[in-house]
Amino acid sequence: MQEPISFFTGFNPNDLWFLGEAALKTLWISLLSISVGSVLGCIFGWILHESRFAGGIILAPILDVFRSVPLIIQLVLFYNFAPMVGLDLNPFLSGVVILTFYTASLVSNVARGGIESVDMSMRRASRSLGLTYWQDLFHVVLPIGGRTVFPAWVGVVLGVMKDSALVSVLGYVELLKASQILITRTQEPLLILSIAGVFYFALSYPISLYASRFEKRWAK
Repeated sequence: MQEPISFFTGFNPNDLWFLGEAALKTLWISLLSISVGSVLGCIFGWILHESRFAGGIILAPILDVFRSVPLIIQLVLFYNFAPMVGLDLNPFLSGVVILTFYTASLVSNVARGGIESVDMSMRRASRSLGLTYWQDLFHVVLPIGGRTVFPAWVGVVLGVMKDSALVSVLGYVELLKASQILITRTQEPLLILSIAGVFYFALSYPISLYASRFEKRWAK
């Protein structure tokens, strides 16, 4: 009597654990890159707004490169070029460096838009009340401009988290790379990609949900 073919043939609980560990690696490289990249992006956005020379002539073209060149090309070029200049970086560090500057290039425009969204009359009024430039920036521009561009920043965060899958081309075993490994072994792409999709959703949805609630509280 012929045994029935199981839908889960070749896939076992250890493989699910393997995907879970890879999802944590995806979360780790994303959080590190997004955190540092967002801070750099805010600094770059401020420079773009304040300095026509340093921002418009020097910094803007560099940021345009990171925004315009496909991320996968940036990853491969940097990973292969770094050893030529004496940088011995593993796939994880190479991915962090490129994702950080990629995030910074996107956040820079978001930050500049937030600064420019604050009406100049409001800024002049704050200065006339005795606030210094930095007090005006942190107590007037940041609360108002940050609220305006917060949804755009959340979009960048979610986008970068999904784009982190491209680090797999360097050999870093994040969620997509782990899925490819299991697909090669089990020949069950539909099942494994479905599970990977659930993991990506589990990583992204809480961010989107919390951001939505935070935005509502911020608007009050």
